Amino acid sequence: MKTKAVIFFGYLLTTLAVSAQVSDKQKINEVLDNWHLAAANADFDAYFGLMTKDAVFLGTDAMENWQNEAFRSFSKPYFDRGKAWSFTSVQRNIYMNEGKTFAWFDELLDTQMKICRGSGVLKKVNGQWKIAHYVLSIAVPNENVDELIQIKEKKDDELLLELKAKQQN
Repeated sequence: MKTKAVIFFGYLLTTLAVSAQVSDKQKINEVLDNWHLAAANADFDAYFGLMTKDAVFLGTDAMENWQNEAFRSFSKPYFDRGKAWSFTSVQRNIYMNEGKTFAWFDELLDTQMKICRGSGVLKKVNGQWKIAHYVLSIAVPNENVDELIQIKEKKDDELLLELKAKQQN
């Protein structure tokens, strides 16, 4: 009888742990989907309400390292015009630390720039998942990398010289 009880409680604990993880992953999926939807609907408050106060957004341009306040200022005119950007996740992977206090993810997105990759970090703030860091990159097929390098080579070389000069000072 004791063996059956131990097995039952072990099964129950495992089920609860898996349920909690699925539940957290579902909540994270909802946060990310709602975040993308808020941008598509130009809902500024909803969009930034899903981010931490110290969130960082890295855009596709090498110099786009937006701290939250700067990103808000940059984005506001787009939201005010009623059209920000429209990203729809078509594939997403979510991972969590053991304490379920932060998560990281990667996703493939259908965007106006065609397929992009998003990745980032969420953390729990007062029991709610918030986006703390997001990286957007344009996905480039391997067979097109040489063409892309030719397109961006001159600008990248200039920027690298500038950045290296700053590093030396």
